[in-house]
Amino acid sequence: MDVVPARRDDRGVGWRVAADVVLVVHLSFVGFVLLGGLLVWRRRSVARLHLPAVAYGALVTLVGFTCPLTPAEKWLRQQAGSAGYEGGFVEHYVVPVLYPGEFTTSVKVAAGVLIVVVNASVYAAAAQWARRPERSRVRLSSRSSVRVRRVV
Repeated sequence: MDVVPARRDDRGVGWRVAADVVLVVHLSFVGFVLLGGLLVWRRRSVARLHLPAVAYGALVTLVGFTCPLTPAEKWLRQQAGSAGYEGGFVEHYVVPVLYPGEFTTSVKVAAGVLIVVVNASVYAAAAQWARRPERSRVRLSSRSSVRVRRVV
């Protein structure tokens, strides 16, 4: 008697993995929009990437248009055999965690304004810190020892 191993239905695995990759990229972008201003304290060149990301994130939130990553993820999930989800990325993944109630227009506007205000505050504080006449900077050398140098 020959034993034939059971075949798993792996047709949708690649699509699911691709959808999960898009989800991680999307979530990373949202995190960068919210917290990327803190990276400016470490490297000012990050502002070149972060400022357009904040503008785009605030626009998506305030105006309400759909980020292209949302339909891409939905399409990939449908290709994998899943039903996908209704609404946008923020409404599906973020809102249930942050706002257990409804995600009304006023909440969307408040979220968009909060994105701008928080990041503007971080940038203002970083600019003020950078203009201080005397400050110490801690730098790590290639040997991981700490050197402190005065910048005047």
